Amino acid sequence: MLVYLSTVSRPVADQPGSGPRRRRFAMVSGNVVALGTVSLITDVSAEMVAAVLPLYLVLGLHLSPVAFGVLDGVHTGATALLRVVGGFAADRFRRRKLIASVGYALSAVAKLGLLLAGRSIPAIGAVIAVDRIGKGVRSAPRDALITLSTPPEALGRAFGVHRAMDSVGAFLGPLAAFAVLLVVGQSYDAVFVTSFCVATLAVVVLVLFVREQPDGEAANGEAADGETNDLKVSVREAFGLLRVGPARRLVLAAAMLGLATIGDGFVYLLLQRRMDLGLRWFPLLAVGTSLAYLLLAAPLGVLADRIGRLPVVIGGYTALGATYLLLAGPVDGWPLIALALTLYGAFYAATDGVLIALAGPVLPARLRTTGIALVQTGQALAYLVSSVLFGLAWQAWGPENAIRAAAVAVAGVLVGTLLLLVSPSRPTTRKVPR
Repeated sequence: MLVYLSTVSRPVADQPGSGPRRRRFAMVSGNVVALGTVSLITDVSAEMVAAVLPLYLVLGLHLSPVAFGVLDGVHTGATALLRVVGGFAADRFRRRKLIASVGYALSAVAKLGLLLAGRSIPAIGAVIAVDRIGKGVRSAPRDALITLSTPPEALGRAFGVHRAMDSVGAFLGPLAAFAVLLVVGQSYDAVFVTSFCVATLAVVVLVLFVREQPDGEAANGEAADGETNDLKVSVREAFGLLRVGPARRLVLAAAMLGLATIGDGFVYLLLQRRMDLGLRWFPLLAVGTSLAYLLLAAPLGVLADRIGRLPVVIGGYTALGATYLLLAGPVDGWPLIALALTLYGAFYAATDGVLIALAGPVLPARLRTTGIALVQTGQALAYLVSSVLFGLAWQAWGPENAIRAAAVAVAGVLVGTLLLLVSPSRPTTRKVPR
């Protein structure tokens, strides 16, 4: 992949002598690369813990599927409202970098909290909540910085490159956990300490290399609006976004899509159960997903800019439904692992950043962080519900029937999403003009 780097404030596509062909291949600003580096390092830390946590909770502490579903939902959804708080604070005070830094620091500290929690389930839940508070606070300001550092026609590409760098970390994290366990044996504490050290490095990189991007200097060409931009964003103005048709439809669609997602832990536990994998090899399942994500994130981001972002998102959730069907189907052995992890990685590559790129053009720069936070909150709250429901379904119907029901839910959600967003007159479905 050929990547042209530029300064933070001047995308390559805007440099003298860059014609249409060069613009097509110009990738992202330096700020996006810096944010991608922070995400890469952070994901090494996060995925080290995520790779061993399902085993630690289900096989080590003997949690039931319902209890694991609750904790898994907490891991992503319980602190969802803080995404809106973080987004609103970043817009109101125009300190997106500062708010993101606080979030990254909280997640780093939470890694040490796992050492103190011991075998106490309430304490582990509280530590996981702190970690997710950090993620909730940082996600929207980080993504807003990406949109403000990128011209509209390159948003899919910018998020694709960022998510590709993020997936490098997701790829390396489970390998790092595997290496630690290989060296020290079944010592989860060693994994947690190493994870904390790596997360601290990410905070240092953010502070030193990421630049704040004021609204008036956004790379998307939106000029500062004089008097309007001097006013602080109010709570009423922020939640007024939900009265705007395109933004409201996006939030509703994001919530519906979140209901179709059961969580990585369940997917990997189902694979481990089908294949009877040894505990030491369990972290490598996440490596397969991350490798597919890594290879596909940037190409699918570019494809989203060319053919439209909604078709790519729909294709991603179709891959998710196919993954669920495979987990309950006749395919077995290594072909099952290869197909399931490839499709699962394709799902993330086609949806994670592309959905935010879909939202970017319909949100004003002044309220972009808040708007992105609303979209992410809708997804996260729905994910909390879906994790608990899937845990209940697993316990009541068995894992195979539960995953089949999840596949049916994906199909229903896709129909609802298309009804919400597909219309020639709606900007959420059109390609950004070149």
